Amino acid sequence: MNNAIRILRNEHRSISAVLQGLQHLARMALEPNACPVFEVFREMIRYMDAFPERLHHPKEDDHLFKRLERRAPESVALVEELRAEHVTGAKLIRELEQAGLAFERSWPAGGKEFIAAVDGYAEFQWNHMLKEEQQLLPLAERHLSEEDWRAIEEAFAGNKDPIADLREQDFSQLFTRIVNLAPAPLGLGPSWKQVSGRRGPVSSSA
Repeated sequence: MNNAIRILRNEHRSISAVLQGLQHLARMALEPNACPVFEVFREMIRYMDAFPERLHHPKEDDHLFKRLERRAPESVALVEELRAEHVTGAKLIRELEQAGLAFERSWPAGGKEFIAAVDGYAEFQWNHMLKEEQQLLPLAERHLSEEDWRAIEEAFAGNKDPIADLREQDFSQLFTRIVNLAPAPLGLGPSWKQVSGRRGPVSSSA
């Protein structure tokens, strides 16, 4: 496996880890006596917005997809489909963000609606990443040259976000913050079951 594909797959694994954690915590928020720290939901959704939508997908669009289209005309329909999914994903993350804020305002009501939004977004992203790994990457491995892969690797390994002037190390810090906020078994944060009875949600500073 070349290094560009390794980087892409590793980024997919990071995205999947946050999605799985978000699903788990959304369900924990409905458990009796749980008092969720909504800041962790906000940070997870922020990660999904900032990393896949602003950094990962633009690198695919601008480097991997364009080179593959030039080398393999049979890939054009698939690439166009994946590009369209990138646009859809950017819209879905806004809807998920709104669902999270609505749940925070209405908690303990609204949990099922939030879970539905989380599950819908996660399923969409997993199907998208699976399509890339099972359909797009085999085409790329067959058709791209060593020069193509060197250029793609350089783009994927770069720290500069071409859209928002963000740095990849920022995402490492954000991921660490999520781990520190999320309760066990997902992270190192305090348990959500430290109160008896339902009351308003707490923040990390509470």
